[in-house]
Amino acid sequence: MDTRLKPRKTPVQGRSKATCDAVLEAAARILVEEGRSALTTNRIAERAGVSVGSLYQYFPGKEAIVAELIREMRRDMVVLLRRAVDAAATQAFRPAVGTLLAATLDHHTARPELARALEREEEDLPIDMETQVLKAELRGLIAGFLRERGVADAERCAFDLVAMCHGMASAAVRAGQDDTEGLKARLERAVLGYLGRPE
Repeated sequence: MDTRLKPRKTPVQGRSKATCDAVLEAAARILVEEGRSALTTNRIAERAGVSVGSLYQYFPGKEAIVAELIREMRRDMVVLLRRAVDAAATQAFRPAVGTLLAATLDHHTARPELARALEREEEDLPIDMETQVLKAELRGLIAGFLRERGVADAERCAFDLVAMCHGMASAAVRAGQDDTEGLKARLERAVLGYLGRPE
């Protein structure tokens, strides 16, 4: 992993975890409210109510803080998608696709401005190993769902569908679109069309 993107250490005790959480939340709020140009370690520490020295105990710089926010977003997506795959197991194909798409869009609806900011930041950061693993796990969950439904070449289809849905969702987020239900309906049409199951 690029050392610029890796935390210096993982907090164990409650107080150190609270410090890290405060730093991450401060960075998230600065990105949303003030923009990336305002994101400096000094500004993050000030907003978090900690010293810059305390910040540097855990993160080598602002890139590592942003990378950790992105990893958190991906981890949350994996958890949501696992739950959705379980929920979709007893559903017919079309509603099951809707269930999975709703899960993948949940992080956008929870904090849409932050999701939009992190999508932009991710484009400018090298992908670290953990993020690659998380993305592979997301594709694996989709591939498993498709295999269970008898879709041929499930791994390749999962790769294409994740790329297609991510591209559409990212474009919508960057454009400031906040109609999540409308986006979900468009994604559903695209997925079903790709799979040759428009009905």
